[in-house]
Formats: sequence, C-alpha cells, structure tokens
Amino acid sequence: MGFFDLFKKKKTEEKPVQSEVMSAEGAVEEQPQVEEHDEEVTEQEREAERKELETGLEKTKEGFFGRLKRAIAGRTTVDADVLDDLEEVLITSDVGVDTTVKIIRRIEERVARDKYMNTSELHSILREEIAALMEESHRSTRDFGIEVKEGMPYVMMVVGVNGAGKTTTIGKLAAQLNKAGRKVYIGAADTFRAAAIDQLAVWAERAGATMIRQEMGSDPASVAYDTLRSAVANGADVVLIDTAGRLHNKVGLMKELTKIRNVMSKVIPDAPHEVMLVLDGSTGQNAFEQAKQFTEATQVTSLTITKLDGTAKGGVVIGISDKFNIPVRYIGIGEGIDQLKMFDRHEFVRALFGEANKK
Repeated sequence: MGFFDLFKKKKTEEKPVQSEVMSAEGAVEEQPQVEEHDEEVTEQEREAERKELETGLEKTKEGFFGRLKRAIAGRTTVDADVLDDLEEVLITSDVGVDTTVKIIRRIEERVARDKYMNTSELHSILREEIAALMEESHRSTRDFGIEVKEGMPYVMMVVGVNGAGKTTTIGKLAAQLNKAGRKVYIGAADTFRAAAIDQLAVWAERAGATMIRQEMGSDPASVAYDTLRSAVANGADVVLIDTAGRLHNKVGLMKELTKIRNVMSKVIPDAPHEVMLVLDGSTGQNAFEQAKQFTEATQVTSLTITKLDGTAKGGVVIGISDKFNIPVRYIGIGEGIDQLKMFDRHEFVRALFGEANKK
C-alpha cells in the first residue's frame, strides 16, 4: 500500500506538480515536474515488496532465530528452563523487558492450558503471540486513513534526535507525496544547526517540494508559522515540519515543541494533525529511552523506525509499538528514496516468521 492510498482527496484536474525551494533570501528555484500516476498494484509488485521487506529484516531474523535455535537445541518440551532461555533471547533481540514479560506470560498460560507443548511448536506460538500484541497496540489507536480537505493542508510535525534519520525521512516522504501528485511544503524549524537546514534544502530540491527557511538561530515557531501561512495561501496538500532533536534539556524541548504547536494552531486550528517520532532502529534499547523522552515532551501519535536493514535489532519495532501504544507508520529498510515503507504489521510478522501454519 502506497503513502497516499491512505490519503483521500476530492479528485481535481490532473496536472503536473510544480514545486520550488525558498531560501533565506527569498529566492525561488523551480523544480522538475512530476506527473501523477495511478496504477493498480499487481501481485508481482506486492511480491517484490515482500521480498524487499524480507531482505531488509534479514539481519534481525538471522539474529533472533539463531539465538532461539541455540537456546532450545537438544530439548523437546517447553518447560521453565526453555522459557527462561526464550526470555533472554527476546531481551537480547531488543524486544524490551516489558513486552518480553508479556510474551512469556502468554506462552506460560498456553503451556499450562495445553499441559504439553514441544519445542517444535515454539516458532508458530511466538509468531501468534507477537502478531496478537502488535494487533492490540495498533487497533487501539486511530486509523491512518485521512481525508485531506481542499484548501486545508494536512500538517505533520516530525520529531526525533539528531542522527535518527529525521531529515532523510522527511525528504523521502516528500518525494513519495510529490510522486503521488500532492503539493508538499517543508518547514525547516530545526534552526539550531546550519547543516540540518542545508541538508533539508537538498532533500526538498530532490523531492520537488517547497521549503520555507529562515536564518540559523531563528525562532523555530516563526518558521512553522510562516510555512503554514505560505502552504495555505498556495494550496498545499501536506506540510512537513522539521524540529530540533535536542534531548539534553527535556524541559526546554517540551517548551519549544509546545510553542510550535500553539503557533501552528493559529493558522490551522487543529494543526498539527500528526506528530511523528523518528527513531533509529539500530540503537536498540536507546530507542526506547528516546521514545520515553519524546512522548513525555509532546503528544506523539505515530512512529517511524529507520535503519532496520543494517541491524539485528529489529525487535525494537515490536517492543516500542507495544510499550508506548503508538502505531508504527513507516519503517526504513534501505537508503533508497523508495525504501521508506508504509508499515504493515501482518507483513512485518510474516517477513520475520514466514507464513502462518495452515491447519
């Protein structure tokens, strides 16, 4: 499923999308036009997507099942010792302590109920319990299907620490949106690092999006305000607001993000419509701490977990989604502009565990 399959909008005359990048001096450069394509996804394309996801999660799969295989080698029944070893496997796979305890407790209940369970069944049991946990954490949150209103852009504020892939995620999203025929504005509200603004400008140009920026050190809320005003005036569909990723002073971060939200709501009353937290999946347990800090600082409504292709720590997707009860919207499984994927919990579990056993 593509990004804008979930964004419904009243159909208008199909025209090429033209975009621009606005510099601090106000100079505007026209970007290449991208035509909208509305092609039905074929089964071959779906299979290619699945293969790509499996490849992206290969290190996680090998690491997890390698540990599991060693833990149950030579054993036949699921007993207390096997469960202790399984608990260690889950924790070392960065599923997280709280989520691991939930999984172990559920398996204990099944063992007690069924009286006997052999280790050959453990693979399918784990698959079922992890799938159930992810279903619960996603089901309790709002649907991502959003109707984009004419003349009122959908505003997404993007938060996360520096280095998590926040700027790259914004650029990839903008490119996918532009390809889908949507007019995208980007607000460079991380004004504390010149490199962040410059990097975002490169992505905006590459993605064919309009970027609003001010001088380094400017008030981030002022940038957000100007971006929304310009987006509304020019009929944008989506606005992506970058923010600073500093965590050394949580109180300062909270005040800054609150100010940005309040200022944006003066232009669009219910903005931001979404606050997306970007986490680096390769950091493992550190990603849990980042999620804790940011969820305390602002109301996070969705997650993007990046860099899963280069790590065996993909278990963080399971643990963070469960612990914070926040749905994962995207996962990053490669450097390519199209390798930021809409997260599908069913496909994620399938890629890790394979197809469910047919009875």
